[in-house]
Amino acid sequence: MTSTTSTNPNPSDDLGAQLQNIGLRAITDSLDDFLARATKSQWSPHMLLEELTRIEGHDRAHRSLERRLAHSRIGRFKPMADFDWNWPKKIDRDTIQRAFTLDFIPEARNLILIGANGLGKTMIAKSIAHAAVLAGHAVLFRTASELLDDLQCDSPHRLRLKLKAYARPALLCIDECGYLAYENHAADLLYEVVNRRYEHRSILLTTNRGFTEWNQV
Repeated sequence: MTSTTSTNPNPSDDLGAQLQNIGLRAITDSLDDFLARATKSQWSPHMLLEELTRIEGHDRAHRSLERRLAHSRIGRFKPMADFDWNWPKKIDRDTIQRAFTLDFIPEARNLILIGANGLGKTMIAKSIAHAAVLAGHAVLFRTASELLDDLQCDSPHRLRLKLKAYARPALLCIDECGYLAYENHAADLLYEVVNRRYEHRSILLTTNRGFTEWNQV
């Protein structure tokens, strides 16, 4: 009577699959190296778990940041280091710099940048939005035209879903509000977005119109 035994040439293959199945993705790609370091350094079980937790935590934070940046739709922008503070004849630099502390977001306050074309309002808004993403906030950046076009729905149900989506992020950036005139229906839609966020979530808005001209938009 003979017996045969099967050997697995690389036991970590099965272990890697099992780790990935329970959501431990980062360690799977470097499992052999991880186990070799643990063996060579004679890690205790506690040290091994600490290192595993550190690797997975770093990877999940990185993937979360990438998702938030992709969902934010900020796109490319120049950093504030390139901003010419002497170009606008009048600018409240202290207020702009304070905005980068993001203290207005937890308080659900709003920030409105008013100025003529070409002064860097969009650049500032995108930089603040990017800082908010890095700080862990959900952010959505849209021009007013893009937002209103997106809300032109063929059914009330789809409109409700989209309005909920625009109410959800911690910071909604609406760029170039007032550059074009909108029909009454579009104005009503913009009002709905603002109304759903009022005192609940922050809005950052850029416009070339002073407050007294807003009824013309």
